[in-house]
Amino acid sequence: MILTAHQLSYLPWLGYFHKIALADNFVILDAVQFEKNSFTNRNKIKTSNGEAWLTIPVEMKGHMEKTILDMQMDSKSNWKKKHWNSFMLNYKKTEYFNRYSSFFEDYYKNDTNNLSEFILQSTLFFFKELKIDPKIFRLSELKIERKKQDLIIDLCKATNSNAFVFGALGKDYVDENLFKENNIGIYFQEYKHPVYPQLWGDFVPYMGIVDALFNLGPERTKEIIFEENMSKKELENILKK
Repeated sequence: MILTAHQLSYLPWLGYFHKIALADNFVILDAVQFEKNSFTNRNKIKTSNGEAWLTIPVEMKGHMEKTILDMQMDSKSNWKKKHWNSFMLNYKKTEYFNRYSSFFEDYYKNDTNNLSEFILQSTLFFFKELKIDPKIFRLSELKIERKKQDLIIDLCKATNSNAFVFGALGKDYVDENLFKENNIGIYFQEYKHPVYPQLWGDFVPYMGIVDALFNLGPERTKEIIFEENMSKKELENILKK
């Protein structure tokens, strides 16, 4: 069984879904510290003026002592309406806008103030659209408190996983011998971003998943996620060696 783990991310990029699609098990790292200016509460879309950030404002008071699970969104601003209007303004002429408009219109009317709960709702929707179906665990429920590599090893044991998918930066800090000693295979994702048709001129990579879904629909988006990238079957064969 292959495991990967990641914080929830608002409207994640394609590489996020590739990493999770390689795994059988996915641990949501919700019991870790919230990181300011990360992709947890923001991501990019493409507009007629180039890329633009969509950011969920959060209540930052005491955030250094809070986990992602504890973070609350700022309910005083009208950011939900602004994000929905940004979708309508920049994607209403895409082929698949009407497929997703009702979901997002309702999504941005959601009255929850919890950041993690809000992002999880769209993440699960994206999984369903892309037919990505890992077994999902939450770090907060597993109650494992160790850090870094020790945390990963404990997560593998807790989820009965014998392999773990790291991001590309994992090569900079992972002690591969430590994982060998624990009989855990490892793979470092090196994602090659695909090129696909977009509105507004030349292709711009690293947009949030909505850019591909609005332009391509779910089936083609799933296909391009894997274009020139590792497939799950290929990874399984590598890990067997």
